[in-house]
Amino acid sequence: MSVTTNTNEEKKKPPLNGRRALPSDNSNDEENEVPEMEAFGLIPRGFNPKDYLRVVDIHLFKEPQEVNKQQHHTDKYYSPKLIVRRGQAFQIQIDFNRPYNPETDRFWLEYLIGRYPQQNKGTYIPIPLSNVLKPGKWGAKITRKENNSVRLSIMPSATCIVGKFRLYVAVWTPFGILRTPRNSALDTYILFNPWCQEDAVYLDDEKEREEYVLNDVGIVFHGNINDIKLRSWSYGQFEENILDACLFLMDKAELELSGRGNPIKICRVASAVINSRDDNGVIAGSWDNTYAYGVAPSAWTGSVDILLEYYSSKQPVRYGQCWVFAGVFNTFLRCLGIPARLITNYSSAHDNNANLQLDIFLDDEGKVDTKLTKDSIWNYHCWNEAWMTRPDLPVGFGGWQVVDGTPQETSDGMYRCGPASVQAIKHGHVCFQFDAPFVYAEVNSDIVYSRREKNGTQVIEKIDTNHIGQLIVTKEVGSDGMLEITEEYKFQEGSKEERLALETAVMYGVKKQTAQDTTYQPQTDVDMDFQVQKAVLGSDFKVTITFRNRSRNYYTATTYLSGNIVFYTGVAKKEFKKHSFSAKLAPSSSSSFDVAVQSSEYVNDFLDQACFHFFVTAQINETGKILATQKATVLDIPALRIKTQGEMVADKEMSVIVEFTNPLKQTLENVTVRLEGPGVLRTMKKLFRQIPMNSTLIWEVKCIPRRPGLRKLIASLNCDALRHVYGELNVQIQKP
Repeated sequence: MSVTTNTNEEKKKPPLNGRRALPSDNSNDEENEVPEMEAFGLIPRGFNPKDYLRVVDIHLFKEPQEVNKQQHHTDKYYSPKLIVRRGQAFQIQIDFNRPYNPETDRFWLEYLIGRYPQQNKGTYIPIPLSNVLKPGKWGAKITRKENNSVRLSIMPSATCIVGKFRLYVAVWTPFGILRTPRNSALDTYILFNPWCQEDAVYLDDEKEREEYVLNDVGIVFHGNINDIKLRSWSYGQFEENILDACLFLMDKAELELSGRGNPIKICRVASAVINSRDDNGVIAGSWDNTYAYGVAPSAWTGSVDILLEYYSSKQPVRYGQCWVFAGVFNTFLRCLGIPARLITNYSSAHDNNANLQLDIFLDDEGKVDTKLTKDSIWNYHCWNEAWMTRPDLPVGFGGWQVVDGTPQETSDGMYRCGPASVQAIKHGHVCFQFDAPFVYAEVNSDIVYSRREKNGTQVIEKIDTNHIGQLIVTKEVGSDGMLEITEEYKFQEGSKEERLALETAVMYGVKKQTAQDTTYQPQTDVDMDFQVQKAVLGSDFKVTITFRNRSRNYYTATTYLSGNIVFYTGVAKKEFKKHSFSAKLAPSSSSSFDVAVQSSEYVNDFLDQACFHFFVTAQINETGKILATQKATVLDIPALRIKTQGEMVADKEMSVIVEFTNPLKQTLENVTVRLEGPGVLRTMKKLFRQIPMNSTLIWEVKCIPRRPGLRKLIASLNCDALRHVYGELNVQIQKP
């Protein structure tokens, strides 16, 4: 029997290669055997360990209301274990079998992490007692002795590995070292500490720390630049098992334990493991409106279900789009203690050849040539910013860093993006790692409309320098409002500084093709624009095209409108509206033309987010010149209503009621409703087979809220015919 177990042990060990004495140590989950008696040599027969100082009990003061979790801002974590932050002292108490005598007794603490603990890797940390604690360095000192007990204050290093450590107490005897047995109840999680000046993620503003580290709900801004929509997202970073799930992500990414004290490394590997491309990561993306065998991206209300499902199944969770990747990434960062926020960039360039230019090709009639046009403009794109110092870059590039878990392009061979310094992007210093040129293009590209003549020459008809990255926003600190941060990413459009930043970016290798000035001579004396009427999903609306002829000439313009149903990524699914007409333009005057759109033209084909994209091109017959403009628009989707009944007191039952009225001229089938609220109720789901037109669904849920304070309830409704239906409600839970 013993032989077979031995070979199994051999099998388990990873093969050694010639380069390292120990296999790589990249799992926080695995551990080694630690001897309870480590003899110095032969042990004399009369030796009895009971004659020496012996540990009877260890108290970690790990309840939420006790000193450690209060002082370390970790009282919200739903976990029985001790959770502290690095660079800040915490208290423990050791009970011995007799009073401790400093003259004759010697003991110390040992913190271990991973399978192959080594002192020089920071994975084995012996801590001897000292009289004084040095800030930001490992140490332990006795603060109180009473009967058989000693109270210790322990300081973790401000740069130590972030993860789950095992604790042993070691006692010295002349014949060997006696250790406490392995006890998982003593496991201690050490997290990043934005409250500690020596920590790389130090943030000096308490209100910002409360928002970017401790707030477990947030806002996702979506829709488009002309019609901003918002919805809540439950980050749930303190919910049960989420901390373990986040640590598992670093194991999955095979990040060496010794690198886990570095927020730059953690962000870089996390941006790859959040998406499932090339590493079987957390979320599988799907942008094609078919979500078989999975949950539609719009149905998720938060990160908790996704992370827990991944932690238990170890398989990618289906499906996500950009705000889902960003929401889960935000949970991961805040859970580990890295300040983070979710960003939305409206009119975001997805530039397939990184040349700072989105090419839109028109055919000879002025219609968009979909075969040639490869670049796309996302109505919006969400990414994250994480706050940290950048000792790997010159001074001045620390602070907010862009990280993006949505798989768009590969970076060093994997689908990942960042961390890229926001400051470096603003000033065009895109030579600084990681992926700054890609992010720079997302917020700064020009749109170039060009047309292929019959003889094959390309004529540039229009260059739009202002459309991309018009508005970059995040949630306000301490409220649900919108904070514009465009200025953090770019100088004022058209300013000298903006041109300078562009020249710098080009100098550092961002490709920029130049238009031959000779071919590009736009029509300057006629302006064209159009407006799309605000409309609710399922209703008719109109598009109004306006010309302003500033010349003294009569012109006629052959005008062509193309309406497309698009994914929010700007990729067209179907042209649902074509309309052309001839417009007579009198000298020095404006004229408007209406084009009507019936709901029957679009309702059978529209996608998740009810986005339309309109191109209007007009050729001035007298000069042959072309005017071109394009705009995305989003229909209004009706909201869910949430109400509560009964008094709202922690640990007492209350009712939550969700209501929705079907706005479409058809019956909705197989409708899934989700409801969640961190600290109030776990995610609930219910399927409704049918909701006839104009009828109302009512769903009542009973729950017992856990935590007092201001909490948020978030609901979503989802079916094939209707997605992106949300509702939310702030509730004040009283103390019992």
